Amino acid sequence: MNGHQRVRDDEGSAVRLLALSDGVFAIAMTLLALDITLPAGLDTAGFEHALGDVMPNVWAYALSFLVIAAFWRGHHQVFRYVREVDGTVIRFGLLSLGLIALMPFPTTLLAEYGDQPQAVAVYSGAVAAMGATQLALTVALWKRPWLGSAAVPDPVARNDLADLASTVLVFAVAVPLAFISPTGAKLWWAVLIPIKSVTGKRGKRLRAAAQQFGA
Repeated sequence: MNGHQRVRDDEGSAVRLLALSDGVFAIAMTLLALDITLPAGLDTAGFEHALGDVMPNVWAYALSFLVIAAFWRGHHQVFRYVREVDGTVIRFGLLSLGLIALMPFPTTLLAEYGDQPQAVAVYSGAVAAMGATQLALTVALWKRPWLGSAAVPDPVARNDLADLASTVLVFAVAVPLAFISPTGAKLWWAVLIPIKSVTGKRGKRLRAAAQQFGA
């Protein structure tokens, strides 16, 4: 931006990007469940054995569903006041959606080969990459207040960035950790639970304060 003049760079409506985003998120969530199947015509013993075999797929599905849902929620939060998008935002947005659409693959790896370091490393790297692109997208929107109907308050933006950065850091650390202990790397992911609790509560307080101040 040159002074107070808005720089135009292939600008368009944010509505179309959000519509595409919702579609990609929905399809990715649906594809996660395709591996959860049982053969037909099993006897009791075969059914119990097959049910046990499919449980890792259920666990991996639940984990990835929560991960994608968290990114979807964060995606809508950063676009809450955005009315237009420029070329930079579109590029980061499409890169983020591409990684979201790829998530069924590392999810299948985790379900089928969860005891292998490569599978855990690939899954961790995929989530870290998603977080990094959404972090870049959040920064891009924060630095382009002219694209929205209202500027995101700095405290809110910083809290959102800290939330995303924690995801990137935890899953990035899990990549090398997976080659030492795949189980340890998966347990390490749980570090995000208290972190997300803190940043989530702080974000609600900051948004409520911003709305009250704006009113």
